[in-house]
Amino acid sequence: MSTTERSGIRSWLLPLPPDSPAPIVDEKERRAIKFELVLVFSITLGLSGARSLLSLVDSLLRPVPLAQQQVQLNVPQAAASLLDLLQQLLNALQLVGWGVLGLYLLWRAGLKIRDIGLDRRSPGSDALITLGLAAVIGIPGLGLYFLSYHLGFSLAVQPSTLGDTWWRPIALTLSAFGNAFAEEVLVIGYLLTRLRQLGVRENNSLVGAAVLRGSYHLYQGFGGFVGNFVMGLVFGRVWQRTNRLWPLVAAHTLFDVVSFVGYSLLKGHVSWLP
Repeated sequence: MSTTERSGIRSWLLPLPPDSPAPIVDEKERRAIKFELVLVFSITLGLSGARSLLSLVDSLLRPVPLAQQQVQLNVPQAAASLLDLLQQLLNALQLVGWGVLGLYLLWRAGLKIRDIGLDRRSPGSDALITLGLAAVIGIPGLGLYFLSYHLGFSLAVQPSTLGDTWWRPIALTLSAFGNAFAEEVLVIGYLLTRLRQLGVRENNSLVGAAVLRGSYHLYQGFGGFVGNFVMGLVFGRVWQRTNRLWPLVAAHTLFDVVSFVGYSLLKGHVSWLP
């Protein structure tokens, strides 16, 4: 292996933080950022993680094995079709709002969305990164879920139980985008940027963000945590090395669209689906 190759591998395993944003040394401002992080995640994905943990504990305390229990993701919210559609749209809007909150707080701190990779500078390379992530994470992740489910470490996840309406694919696609936008903006763009400002090492912040990502999937069982923890490591490192966030949002949206819409189309026609 050449010196250049070793240097390239080392830069991926032990990356140095970029020059911008610079670490903040003012103690008052550092305390404000820490409080901001606690506040943001206590009302968004951190709260979801705590609820997921309690949900997993509840599932483990039941006499029924995990694989014989079910968890449903996109479920009907109202009896009337139009009201159900509006509820689904509001759920997606709330998720987008969580992501926008993170962007707003970074903007208030003097950063721009291009600083975290949410601009249109490089659509070609963004598309390549998206396809690469879809191949590296999407298919293996699906395989890991089924393996975990059949080994009894995960619940039977039903991505959608929405009725067969004209708006179901639209609602599920918007739900997929909402989940992807909220998670990637908050857990990658916002959280890792704030941790850089606090002077946290890149690998430490990467693991912390991956644990957070895994935590709010604990309601699916242990497989949900492991799969999303690994996804968090890969997504976080790609962002740390490329500073491009759009590919992460796009790839995550693609995963969820395939899961949500694909499940709703195949359910009842494929015997091995939970």
